[in-house]
Amino acid sequence: MKEYANRDEIVLATKVNGRMHGGPNGAGLSRKAIMSEIDKSLKRLGTDYVDLYQIHRWDYNTPIEETMEAMHDVVKVGKARYIGASAMYAWQFLKALHVAENNGWTRFVSMQNHYNLIYREEEREMLPLCKAEKIGVIPYSPLAGGRLTKDPQEKTHRSETDQMVKQKYDATAATDQLIINQVAVIAEKHGVLRAQIALAWLLQKDPVTAPIVGATKISHLEDAVAAHSIKLMPEVMVSLEEPYVPHQIVGHL
Repeated sequence: MKEYANRDEIVLATKVNGRMHGGPNGAGLSRKAIMSEIDKSLKRLGTDYVDLYQIHRWDYNTPIEETMEAMHDVVKVGKARYIGASAMYAWQFLKALHVAENNGWTRFVSMQNHYNLIYREEEREMLPLCKAEKIGVIPYSPLAGGRLTKDPQEKTHRSETDQMVKQKYDATAATDQLIINQVAVIAEKHGVLRAQIALAWLLQKDPVTAPIVGATKISHLEDAVAAHSIKLMPEVMVSLEEPYVPHQIVGHL
């Protein structure tokens, strides 16, 4: 990063909560864990601040007041510019916003949630909440672990081995296939790749700010950039959304 980019032109984000080492403070969102892990993250990243520091899911073992005050302090000492949250229920996110507002602490500016063409349960509560509270939405798994980019018979190492993707999408594979088929039809009509259509749809959904693309090849980044140039007509958006049926909630803990 230091060699190839201007730090001021990069939005650098990281998260806290996951297990990093043994012991009671090796995971979670306690003050001790947050203060310790931000320093370790900065050291690993080779920078003195991150632009966005996010809590990953909800910590049921730590009062949200403790978490929000610690995140506020991380911002105040200059180790993060903004804070965000990830993968939780709307009531939890609203509670965190309320606690911060009541105490005059730094507020979350973003929500990193599970959202794509074959998983749209976030449209029920989380997205309306984010829109009302002017929260940026940065969805993860925008291509559903690659399922929106290919036919089901096309096997990859990831499709065969990624248990998280299987857990999220195998149970609804039959109904999801109707949407995947429609993505293929629209992509062919536009003369573009399926990934670009799936990302273009997401980019046109309010209040989505920027999908998180798990790029392992330069072409993945090129697809993401190309998606910005694709404008889907309202009737095309409807045709992509119409086959969707309600799903069980996945991604939250």
